[in-house]
Amino acid sequence: MTVTLEARDGVGTIRLDRPPMNALDVATQDRLRELAEEATRRDDVRAVVLYGGEKVFAAGADIKEMQAMDHTAMVVRSKALQDSFTAVARIPKPVVAAVTGYALGGGCELALCADFRIAADNAKLGQPEIMLGLIPGAGGTQRLARLVGPSKAKDLIFTGRHVKAEEALTIGLVDRVVPAAEVYEQAHAWAARLAKGPALALRAAKESIDAGLETDIDTGLTIERNWFAGLFATEDRERGMRSFVEEGPGKAKFL
Repeated sequence: MTVTLEARDGVGTIRLDRPPMNALDVATQDRLRELAEEATRRDDVRAVVLYGGEKVFAAGADIKEMQAMDHTAMVVRSKALQDSFTAVARIPKPVVAAVTGYALGGGCELALCADFRIAADNAKLGQPEIMLGLIPGAGGTQRLARLVGPSKAKDLIFTGRHVKAEEALTIGLVDRVVPAAEVYEQAHAWAARLAKGPALALRAAKESIDAGLETDIDTGLTIERNWFAGLFATEDRERGMRSFVEEGPGKAKFL
C-alpha cells in the first residue's frame, strides 16, 4: 500500500509510503481519500498525524504520470485530486502534519490540509508548479492564501521557490520547527493530547473555524452559536462543567 493508517493512543497516523520521494500518483491520491474517510469513521481514531517518513513528507505529484495526461483526462482527474485532499481537510478531528524533508507541490498542499504543522529543521516547502507551466491544483491557491495571506501566497506560487523551515515558521506556513529526529514524536504527542479531549467540542471548534472562514462574520457567528448551544446536549459538556465545579479547572477527563 502507498498509504497506510495505524492507530495508537487514540491517534491515527496516515503514513505515505511510496519511495523514494512519496510522489502523489493517482493511486496514492485515491488511497488518501479512502483513509481520510476511514479515520473520520473510526471511534479509536480521535486525532490524526500526517507523516511521510523520516526523510521526506511528499515531493509533489508524479510528473511522469501527469505528463501523459491531456486536457480531457485532467478535466476528469482534477476533481478527484481535489476531493482526495478535501477529504483530509474535512476530517472532523484534530489533524497535525509531521513534515520532514521536502513538502513540495502536492506535498505542501497536503500539509495545508492539516490544522497544525510541525516541521523538521531541514524541511523545505513550496509550490513549484509554475516551473511546469502550471498552477497548484490540489488546493494550493486557496488554502495557502488563507493561511499566510494573498501576498505571501503569490510570492511562493509566482516564483515557485522553496521555503526553508525557519522562513516557513516566520510567515506562518508551519507552526513549529523541531530537530528532524523529533518531528513525528512531537506531532504524535500533540495529537495524543487532543485525543484525550471532548471529541464533539473539538469537532464543533474545527467546523466553526473552518466554515466561518468561508463566509461573512454574521453567518460565522450563527454557525458558532448553533454549535455552542448544541454542545449543551452532550455528556462531555456535563462532565466538563461538573469537573470544573467539583475539582477546579483543567481536570476533566473525557471518554
